[in-house]
Amino acid sequence: MDKRKLLSALSHGAIFFSTTIVSVGIPIAVWFVSDDSVVRENAKESINFHINVWFYGAIIAALTFLTFGLLGLILAPIGYLIHWGLTVLALLQVFGNSDQPYRYPFIFRIL
Repeated sequence: MDKRKLLSALSHGAIFFSTTIVSVGIPIAVWFVSDDSVVRENAKESINFHINVWFYGAIIAALTFLTFGLLGLILAPIGYLIHWGLTVLALLQVFGNSDQPYRYPFIFRIL
């Protein structure tokens, strides 16, 4: 049970390390190494969330560039609040109920 919590939390919390390839490498490694179905689902969901963060970040960056920074003043803080808030919510869910994988709301799933 503690191993499940640790690996699931590591998968979701990897985004706190950075938003680069390093942070998505941790859930990918957990996904390939773990044999626990709940941990694998959490790792897969975390990978999907990372992809969404990068995608929406690119959209915000493009809109910021096109509007000479005006939309970036509004959208970037909102994006960061949603990004960090959903990650903290995932960690709380993993520590509270480790028997059920966490599903991020409002994201598209590739894996």
